[in-house]
Amino acid sequence: MLERQMKPSPRLLLILTFLGSFFLASPEAYSCTSNLSLNVSIPFDTTNLHCLSVWDAQSFILRYVQTSASTWSFILSTPDTNSYIAIGFSAGGGMVGSSAMVGWVASRGASGGIKQYYLGGVTPNQVVPDKGNLQVIDNSTFITLQSSRLFMVFQLETTEPLSSLIFATGSTGLFPAPPSFALTKHLDKVSTRIDYSKANIGSSQGDGNSSQVNGSTSQSADSCGSNLNLSVPLLFDTTNLNCLPVWNAQGYILRYSQTSQNIWSFILSAPNPNSYIAIGFSPNGGMVGSSAIVGWISSNGAGGGMKQYYLTGLTPNQVVPDRGNLKVLTNSTFITSQSSRLYMAFQLETNQPLSKLIYAFGPNGVFPSAPSFALALHQDKVSITLNYATGSSATTGKSYNLKRSHGLLNILGWGILIIMGAIVARYFKEWDPFWFYFHASVQSLGFVLGIVGVISGFVLNNQLHTDVSLHKALGIIIFVLGCLQIMALLGRPKKESKVRKYWNAYHHNMGRILIILAIANIFYGIKLGKEGSGWNIGYGIVLAVLFTMAITFETQLCSRDD
Repeated sequence: MLERQMKPSPRLLLILTFLGSFFLASPEAYSCTSNLSLNVSIPFDTTNLHCLSVWDAQSFILRYVQTSASTWSFILSTPDTNSYIAIGFSAGGGMVGSSAMVGWVASRGASGGIKQYYLGGVTPNQVVPDKGNLQVIDNSTFITLQSSRLFMVFQLETTEPLSSLIFATGSTGLFPAPPSFALTKHLDKVSTRIDYSKANIGSSQGDGNSSQVNGSTSQSADSCGSNLNLSVPLLFDTTNLNCLPVWNAQGYILRYSQTSQNIWSFILSAPNPNSYIAIGFSPNGGMVGSSAIVGWISSNGAGGGMKQYYLTGLTPNQVVPDRGNLKVLTNSTFITSQSSRLYMAFQLETNQPLSKLIYAFGPNGVFPSAPSFALALHQDKVSITLNYATGSSATTGKSYNLKRSHGLLNILGWGILIIMGAIVARYFKEWDPFWFYFHASVQSLGFVLGIVGVISGFVLNNQLHTDVSLHKALGIIIFVLGCLQIMALLGRPKKESKVRKYWNAYHHNMGRILIILAIANIFYGIKLGKEGSGWNIGYGIVLAVLFTMAITFETQLCSRDD
């Protein structure tokens, strides 16, 4: 009799096998340390490829090498977003006037392609296929889908490619198609600079040459090794300015010096984004409570200005012009546009400026204007901590790893283990008391991981300062429901108690609500994090397996009751 009772159940083996396989077979994220092993031949040697993570938030990896004196080879690797991917080469860092290599593989790998496009403007009908300034070598281009990642390969005939690069992804499910091969507007993009010789991202070293695009000249980028030769006079001495790149991905250069005991002088240099640029001084590293110097010059140079803004909140109507805690010296502020860059100068009266700085730029074509001078929401920002004495800085805005840890912890805790514990509790009660201990253990582990995930979410929110109020509210509700479930477990009445049936109804229904909210919030969090279709598909597959198991067990349970 004892042997018959302890014979392993096929359902138990199935669920334990699934749990073990999840922990043992979780794939590692793709990175520069991953081996490049494609199932198609590459028309150039790949043993000496440089490798850079060029867009952490979207897991874009760029490999390149100078194959010969006038040939450069590239491999762009990205997650399959079920749309096109693109790498643009820009003379000045902007989209207009750039030439891009665009590749795509339709869903399930049915069809794909790779083309060069010339960006004559910012609207889709100004993006022209089979045109551009890139000399693409014949028969060197191909794109392939492998292990849920796209690999786009091409070679360029040039002595050195342009260093300002733009990476983009298209809208899900939309692909260029014949006969027009029109390109839809990108879903997301990022700009960066590459020093090809050093394999560094964000190098602003120029070669001293100018590039001709559509008849206009784009000068070399500013750098701390460049002489500061402005066409307007400055009100302070610039010979002893400290200089450091403060935002490599956007080419921001900060020069500063302590002009006297209580006077500090600053010059912020940045590519002209056709919008405002800003430097904020924060008491704690956050946007709220900081005071910012904001400057802008319109695209035609007709108008511009500089103002101090005080950030009382995160929405545009909480950013107040002509207010703040900075004591700006009278007549010390000016902004000028020179060689496709903005130079914003100002002086502060202070013994020591705040060390936590925030840099930002606004949306293209949107400027503060009279009478309100309202500031539009920034397009991108970064936070750093500056040591004024040593001239060194540390970036504090890179929350990519924390974002992924937050997502993985909550998926595993609330979105997988809690569901598995519920399945065991409903369908394995004949294995008493094993089912109870397994249920309690798995639920407790899921609860602990969920708590850590919730805490990491609050830390992440403090770093990013983004509006995720719905996601946060759902997370708090899920956490409270989890606490109520733990409290219910501690107050569990005995089986023969008259109130046991009411406790069961409460415990079961609270658990179902928790699971539904957790699944919804996980998918919503993936959307907020812009992690692409890979995370949705991966978690969707896990859910499909769990619910298939639940349906199978429920069918067996119903047939056994009949």
